[in-house]
Amino acid sequence: MRHNETRNVTLLSRIVNRIILVLYKWKGWKIEGSLPKHLKKYVIAGAPHTSNWDFVFFAGATKHEQVQPNFMGKHTLFQGIMKNFMLDMGGIGVDRSAPGGIVEQMKAEFDRRSELALVMAAEGTRNTDGKWKSGFYRIAQAAGVPIVPAYADNENMVIGFGEPMVPTGNYGEDLLKLAQWFRSKLPDYDRYKVLEQQARDIIAGKNDV
Repeated sequence: MRHNETRNVTLLSRIVNRIILVLYKWKGWKIEGSLPKHLKKYVIAGAPHTSNWDFVFFAGATKHEQVQPNFMGKHTLFQGIMKNFMLDMGGIGVDRSAPGGIVEQMKAEFDRRSELALVMAAEGTRNTDGKWKSGFYRIAQAAGVPIVPAYADNENMVIGFGEPMVPTGNYGEDLLKLAQWFRSKLPDYDRYKVLEQQARDIIAGKNDV
């Protein structure tokens, strides 16, 4: 996937992208599965989110797959001398205070673009116990695009991509399918157990996140 922009790509973004690929290859990460070649728009829901390096290695994997990863950032970062750099890196500026919120802004972005692979965390940060964050699901559902689950096994340096899943609107059941896919990769990983239990609680009406 390439940028929809026709302007020249900034030198800084070329350098940073090169560094990301070098780090990714130098660390010896491997890829299991692949991103869908037949789809142009989807949300990549990654877990776990345990390190500031997560996005770097996910970005390296997507670039290895010849896909430009996109991410959301505060709209104020897309101003002045930083604007073109942020856009070149795949950034999409969002304004949390705007009417309709982030979901509507990202739906409009998906509608506007011919290609968009949006990388989002499926669960909480490394400082939490790893419960689901609903944003990736709500954006995919509103935009009418599938969710591609992605996991990172830091111990074995493997990043894996699953089959695309179209949100059905049955939130709990869909989360359970995703959680079971994550657990099939790392069955004993505690944060994935949290995801599965929370999905079951939502289905049982014990949790309405």
